[in-house]
This record gives sequence, structure tokens and C-alpha cells, in this order.
Amino acid sequence: MFRIKAQQMPSLTETLLLVFTFLVIMSSSIILFDAPPHIPIVITILLLIIYGLLKKIPYKELEYGITEGAKAGMGAVILFFFIGILIAAWMLGGTIPTLIYAGFNLVTPSFYFAIVFIVSSIVGICVGSSLTTVGTVGLAFIGISGAIDVSLAITAGAIVSGAFFGDKMSPLSDTTNMASSILNVDLFDHIKNMGWTTIPAFVISFILFGILSPKITATDFGKMEVFQQGLLETGLVQWYNGVIPIVVLLIFSIIKAPALLALAAGSVSAIGLSFINEVRPPGELFGIIFGGFVSNTGVEEIDSLLTRGGMDSMFFTIGLVLLALSMGGLLFTLGIIPRLLASVENLLKKVSSVIVSSALTAVGINVLVGEQYLSILLTTETFQSQYKKVGLGNLNLSRVAEDAGTVVNPLVPWSVCGVFIAGVLGVSVVEYLPFTFFCLLCPLLTMFFGITGKTLTYLETDNEDLVSLGNVKKVEENKSVRSVNI
Repeated sequence: MFRIKAQQMPSLTETLLLVFTFLVIMSSSIILFDAPPHIPIVITILLLIIYGLLKKIPYKELEYGITEGAKAGMGAVILFFFIGILIAAWMLGGTIPTLIYAGFNLVTPSFYFAIVFIVSSIVGICVGSSLTTVGTVGLAFIGISGAIDVSLAITAGAIVSGAFFGDKMSPLSDTTNMASSILNVDLFDHIKNMGWTTIPAFVISFILFGILSPKITATDFGKMEVFQQGLLETGLVQWYNGVIPIVVLLIFSIIKAPALLALAAGSVSAIGLSFINEVRPPGELFGIIFGGFVSNTGVEEIDSLLTRGGMDSMFFTIGLVLLALSMGGLLFTLGIIPRLLASVENLLKKVSSVIVSSALTAVGINVLVGEQYLSILLTTETFQSQYKKVGLGNLNLSRVAEDAGTVVNPLVPWSVCGVFIAGVLGVSVVEYLPFTFFCLLCPLLTMFFGITGKTLTYLETDNEDLVSLGNVKKVEENKSVRSVNI
């Protein structure tokens, strides 16, 4: 987006006043009036256009900024459509129901909170949605915890931690695809790179939940059994349904095929398996691919969990991406973001300061606006040039945006996720926040690695290909790595 030329350079005072105004508009609309994030973005775009016209900037230049900003998201738009198709196909072919059923089989009276964390993580990866995970299996675990009289706050912390682990690491997650697509990095490279911070946070969280787990002697897992029975009655739970599409996806990932082709192959394999259970006419199949899979088991929790996917389900995210990027294009055209960066440029000359600043920005947007999508979008667009200047690849920024953006949203009481989770689970954000170990650790780890310079990805001087820090020795032999000041 830095290819967009600024038509003016406002004063720092004017810039800060504008930014504060727009943040108030977005945060108040989302927090106080429960508005979808699209609405305050549209209002902000309109105000930016009016501001630009008052500054005598030609409308054609403003329109160019809007279109150029939106153009940056077209790759993400196509990918999101294929994600919707994959989710519908994996529901139809039984892949996701089978994986969820297998996850429930892990639940035992021993290490209860750790198992809640693991199962929530599995379901989160399978469905690619933290809120769906919380609203279905999370609600079931809250019921189980209430029946066996264990801490609801710790249970909620384990559910939220697992759900957002899945939201962060699933190839089906819209936030994961958003972060990788906007920065033009490969989806699976992005997920693999997040492992440097995500795996340690996962392991530490698992240990802590294991330590906190009570000794349960008399248990009532009735709600869980209802879930399992409901999944079995769908007829979709078969071992091959869970294994074959996953293997196909892994094969395409290993051979480094483009994410779009990997998602398409995973969809085709699942649709093929669905014919074992029922041969559907092309019209019905196309309807599911577009409108999503609809479950009719009669069990509300199961139907809520399995009714997902389709191209149609992606329009909310696609609209948000295009609007937010259009707003970003205007912010560059009007010189607002360039002015902000220029004012702190002296502080952003080191790798450590750039990473810490971007992480704190992602956290700050979550706190001020309460929206994880905007946190990812605004952080990536604002800091992309700064990462390049210090020799860092976009994989670092996509990881930071998720470590300090995606997983922080449920920790803010007035955020979209915080309000939803507290309402569904009946446990306030303040109560479960101390036990969301995974969500608390991710931003700390990403800043730690930024300060120490470990696990970072650098740019080659010639073609700006990305190389991992672990390969620095090899790259140095080729004399192709730019020296950077850490």
C-alpha cells in the first residue's frame, strides 16, 4: 500500500486529532451500539473523503487511493471463497465431525482442565472459528464443570485458550488467511512460522492447566455424551473421513503447492468421500458449496456446530477486508499514516523496536476499538514498510499481527469476542482472563523473540526472498543477507 503517493503531509497535531476521532467513531460504534465493524469503517471513509475535499485534493486522487487500497486484498478475496468451499466440503464429507468426535474421546477425569484445553484446540482447528468453538463445545464443557463442581473461571480460560489456538493455527480461519493474504505470504508458511511462538505458548499452557486440574472422582459427562451420540447419528463419523482429506492437505502443503490449490484438493477429496454416504444431485451439491452445509440432527448444539461453510459465509469477512483496505488507501493518500510513521521513524530503526511497536499497536487497537479484524488490518498496513526498512520479511509481521491481534481480542471486556464469550459461557472476561494462559503468552513471546532476534525471518538483498534465521549461516556463505541492527 506504500505505492500510494501521499497528496499532502498534515501536521502531527492534525494527524493525531484525526486518528483519535476515527478511533472514537469505530470503538463507540462497535462497543456501545453493537454495530458490525463495516458500518464505522464506511462512516470513516466518508469523513476521510470530505476531509480530503476540504483540503482541495481532487476526488479522482481520493478514488484512486480507495481502489488501490482495495486492490491489495483481491488475492485474499479469492482465497476466502475457497476456504468457505473447504469448510462446507469437510462438513459434508464428515472430516470435521470425525475429528471433533475423536477429540471428545480424549476427555477423562484426570487432568481435566488440560483436556478441555486440548479438545477446544482440536475443535478450533477443525472449524477455524473461535466463537463457534466457544458457543458449542465450550458451552458443553461449562455445563460439565458446573455438574462436577470445578472452577468455571479456569474452565472458561481453558476453552478460550484452546479456541483461539485453533483460530490462530487453522488453515480454515479467516484471521489466519487475512494476515497471510494481506501481506502476500504463503498461508502454510505463515502457519509454520507462527509455530515458533504458538508451540511454546501451547506447551506452557497445557502444563499450567494440568497443574491446576482437580482430582475428579465422581463425574457427570452427560452433556459430552449427547454431543458424541449426536455426531454418530449423522452417519458422517468414519475414520477415513477424518484421515484422507487431512492427508491430501498435508501432501499439498509438503510439496509447497499454492494454498488455493491445497484448499481445492482438500475440498475435492472430501466431496468424493461424501458420495459413500449419499449421492447428491449436482444442484444440491452446488447449493451446499455456495450456501454451506446444513445439519438437521435435531440436537441444537450439534446443528449449530456443523451448520457452517460455503462461499456465502465468507462475504462478511470479504466485505470487511475490502472496506478496511480502502480506508487504508485513503489514510495513505491523505498522508495520515506517512505522518505517523515519520514522527516515530527515529524510534523504529532497530528490529526490536519495530516488532515491539507493532505488537503494542495491535494490542492497542484491540483495546481501543475492540475488533480483531481491524487490529490485524491496521497493524499490517501501518508497519509493512518499517519491517522492510530494517530487513525483516512479511512473515514476521503476519506472525506479530496474530500473536498480538487475534488472540488478544477475547481479553478485552468490551471487545466483540469478549462480549460474546462472556454472554455465552456466563463467565465474565475479568474472571477468566487470568487463566487464558495461551492468549496472554503469545504477545509476550512475540515481543521476546523480537527483542532477542531469535526465530526471525530476514530479506535477501537481491530478490527479497525470505530466509529463516536458522538458515543465516548458509545465507551468509552466499553473501546475500542484508545486515540489520537488532
